[in-house]
Amino acid sequence: MDVLHTTSRKRESYEVRIEASLLWECALGIAAITNTRLIDTLEKPKESWDKLKKSLSEPLIEDLKYVEKHNTWKSLLLLLHQKDFRDFSDFITFLDGVDDQKLRFVCIPYIGMKFQELRTHASKGDESSRNTLKKQNKDNPYFPGYIEFICTTNIQNLRDHLKSVMTRWYQEVIIPQQEALFQILTRDKESKEKMNEKLKPEAMVEWATGGITYLPEPSVHTVLLIPQSIYRPWNVEGDVEGVKVFYYPVANESIYPDDKDIPSYFLVQKHKALGDEARLRMVKLLKGSDRTLQEITNELNMGKSTVHHHLKILRSARLVETQDGKYRLRENAVQSLSNELMQYLAED
Repeated sequence: MDVLHTTSRKRESYEVRIEASLLWECALGIAAITNTRLIDTLEKPKESWDKLKKSLSEPLIEDLKYVEKHNTWKSLLLLLHQKDFRDFSDFITFLDGVDDQKLRFVCIPYIGMKFQELRTHASKGDESSRNTLKKQNKDNPYFPGYIEFICTTNIQNLRDHLKSVMTRWYQEVIIPQQEALFQILTRDKESKEKMNEKLKPEAMVEWATGGITYLPEPSVHTVLLIPQSIYRPWNVEGDVEGVKVFYYPVANESIYPDDKDIPSYFLVQKHKALGDEARLRMVKLLKGSDRTLQEITNELNMGKSTVHHHLKILRSARLVETQDGKYRLRENAVQSLSNELMQYLAED
């Protein structure tokens, strides 16, 4: 059937903003060190994480165990979106002053405007609303348990925990390297802001994140890009009211500004990911069709945990993605690899 167009309005896109702060690096560091399923795929080698853990105080180690059990790193990230905090003390002052019900409300994940009323009722103790939110998030590996915890825990204990873990991590991990970290984050923010003036929003997001395609959504008016170094090579996604958030890995040139020949981070990651026989076999297998984890395991006659580890590396290099429970090869990323390499070699 033909459609009669009576309007000339084009599809609206979103605006892109870039923010940088040591507070994000602090919260994401807490998230990274407690993510045991992902930590072996991070750029920082396991030996470095082990060394860091041994250097931490016993009170901080206990705080981190609590984070790992209840995923309270999510609370820290959600709270950091409440205002533009000037510094660490400003954030702690906010935590001290925010009222109990708002603190609980903010820490409950945002899943869409139509669920905001349920989110409010759940934060006030309504069990039915809490259970509905948990049901809506049943496919998320940790959201249901996290929502149950946030809605039922003693709110003063939660407040004290968040202040404690954030303060100790900031003092023990961030402060010793704060000047270098600040310079890295600032350089990356400035380079992204310059590029944001030249690229359209969707192209800007794809360029900054190393390949994520994020199309406009009706309820999302802003995409917030936040540089981070601790979670490289991963992008960490988040949602707040009206905003899609990507905590993206800083570029190599932001870390090593004096090295003019340093290659793109994702160019290196792609070649590392493909430099393994098992992963090359997986790429060839996925070239034929999308596969589930079990199908890949059966086809390659490998242990499921081993296959999952290799797939995480391929995903972190943006060569493989997941959709509808299956792994899919990002063929454009593979095809463009030779062009990316030649572009790097040709640069003066």
